[in-house]
Amino acid sequence: MGSATRKIANAFSTSGIIQSANINNASLDNITTIAGAGDMVLISSQTASASASISFTSGIDSTYKEYQFYFVNINPSTDEVYFTFQTSTNGGSSYDVSLTSTYFHTYHGEGGAGGVLEYDSTMDQANGTGEQRLLYALGNGSDESASGNLILFNPSSTTFVKHYVSNCNWYHYQDYNFNARTAGYFNTTSAINAIRFSISSGNFDGKILMFGVN
Repeated sequence: MGSATRKIANAFSTSGIIQSANINNASLDNITTIAGAGDMVLISSQTASASASISFTSGIDSTYKEYQFYFVNINPSTDEVYFTFQTSTNGGSSYDVSLTSTYFHTYHGEGGAGGVLEYDSTMDQANGTGEQRLLYALGNGSDESASGNLILFNPSSTTFVKHYVSNCNWYHYQDYNFNARTAGYFNTTSAINAIRFSISSGNFDGKILMFGVN
């Protein structure tokens, strides 16, 4: 076995994993992308600072079949507000794509009240064009916030409607922990190429990240 071959072989464990001692900045200088099936690739992120909304108007295209959005510590300036989203087929000129959705949540209070799982018909739409609510009654205290994710599937398809699923957790303004799941589809065969996250009143701070999944 040649010396170069031995060096490569010694870089791996018996289970085929690259050993950490063989990874350093110098050895990775010329590598630009490491990706495989199912890998998440960070496309962009935005930090809200007293923002009424955050929009992603680039990067949503046919490169990936799945786009994931993560929102972290969304903290509103106004108490008891909704956090919402909508999509666009015209690069963000308008956000009013028809959608059908369903929504349910569970909650439990700091004092032990609640413990309820229920469907909420006020939070869904039937081929509507309004903002889709991801959560509601979010508190605006300095330690109160919401975090969660949204997955948008195959937005560039010109054959199928566009499905989404979301999971959110937040601090309800009346000292409850809420968790909500909402899902639906955008009733269009046009490509979706932009998305906007908004607060129903006032503005908000926080961070939203957009990933593509191979």
